[in-house]
Amino acid sequence: MNRLNKLLRYPDWHLPGQRILKTGAAVTLCLFFYMLRGYKGEAMPAEAAITAIICMQPHVHGTTENGLNRLAGTVIGAVWGFLFLLLMMAFPAIGRMRLLLYLLMGVGTLISLHSAVLIRMADASGLAAIVFICVVIAYPDIENPLDQAFHRILWVLLGAGIAIGINAITLPRIKQRDKVFFVPAASLTNDLFTQLSPSVLFYLDSLLQDGAKICLMSRHAPAFHATQFSQMKYTVPMIVMDGAAIFDANENVYISTTGLNPGSCRWLIKRLEGLDVSFFIYTVHRDRNCIYHRGPMTEHEDKVYRQLKRSPYRYYLDDDHFSMNDVVYIKIVTTREAARHLQRELEPSLEKMKLRSVIRPQAGTEDAYSLYFYAINATIPQAQAHLMRLLRQKDPALVAREIGVKNPGRSEHDAVRLMRKLRREYEPGLITALLQKRKR
Repeated sequence: MNRLNKLLRYPDWHLPGQRILKTGAAVTLCLFFYMLRGYKGEAMPAEAAITAIICMQPHVHGTTENGLNRLAGTVIGAVWGFLFLLLMMAFPAIGRMRLLLYLLMGVGTLISLHSAVLIRMADASGLAAIVFICVVIAYPDIENPLDQAFHRILWVLLGAGIAIGINAITLPRIKQRDKVFFVPAASLTNDLFTQLSPSVLFYLDSLLQDGAKICLMSRHAPAFHATQFSQMKYTVPMIVMDGAAIFDANENVYISTTGLNPGSCRWLIKRLEGLDVSFFIYTVHRDRNCIYHRGPMTEHEDKVYRQLKRSPYRYYLDDDHFSMNDVVYIKIVTTREAARHLQRELEPSLEKMKLRSVIRPQAGTEDAYSLYFYAINATIPQAQAHLMRLLRQKDPALVAREIGVKNPGRSEHDAVRLMRKLRREYEPGLITALLQKRKR
């Protein structure tokens, strides 16, 4: 019920994909064959169309497998139905005894099911029983049992063949190489301690290898990407640290950083020390993410420190030899109540000092929260605009496109859904691309 409410509130509207278009074409072709046969056999075109719909899968091998299963089930059910009708015609007295007739239909259903299992096509067993019932249920109003069984097999074969043939046709696709897709990393995984699912990694890697320009946007430092996406070749630099930096993961260099103003940084450090608050100082120096700590290490900080220190992509230093010009942000790890209290106390002065603050749950802990202090202009939109200016210096035709899902639950299902949406956006079918162009 919750999933239904979510779908109704946040529908994922998009133009039809290849599978939908191919299914419609397959059904239309089945009906054309019915027209060419002179509209003979009222129920049979529906059989062919249903077969085409059921058999159509994202890939040809899936369509072939479904087609073979449906054909096998139809043949088994039709053959046993034909033999049942012959038995009824040989002994018409049985048909007049309804109880015995229905008992024999039940036995025939059992035999149809078991026959499919015996030939190791268990997936076709249900259909075999259904076809058997469809063949015999009209008794005694059947004049030619052989014709009934033969035409049912013929139309199923036609529907499966059309589905396989149409699915083998690859519709032209137009790759959107002039678009830069901005994807929030938070929509792919809960936090930096949760491993991305193989499906998401496969989608992302295949898109990157195909040349899609994808910019991952993360609230975390580049170490998050280094551990999650270590084997990938990126086409566009990343936006990290909640918009405070742009990082080239291929070269392991920072394209740009928007750090705290040195004066504002000194004021904030002095104010926090005056409040007897311990905190982490995140800096970027010579393309290295160096982290310093001030004050006595609290229990919450120690837990975070021990988890993050294992990463080979960060440098935790105990000295104070850093430049105020290198400070990207300052973080305090504490309880939610303490973080809110401190934020309210400092808030009146933050705008004047050109700082912004944000509170988030601390990854890897159950009860800890982090209070971040960034430069006021260190935001995701600002970083997006700056990155697009840099990219357009080489290709002025590039346009930005942000990809996300409304109200993401950040489950594997939501992450895969986002990757499929990204695939559709990057490589729409020819018809879909033309419709999108006309819509614009």
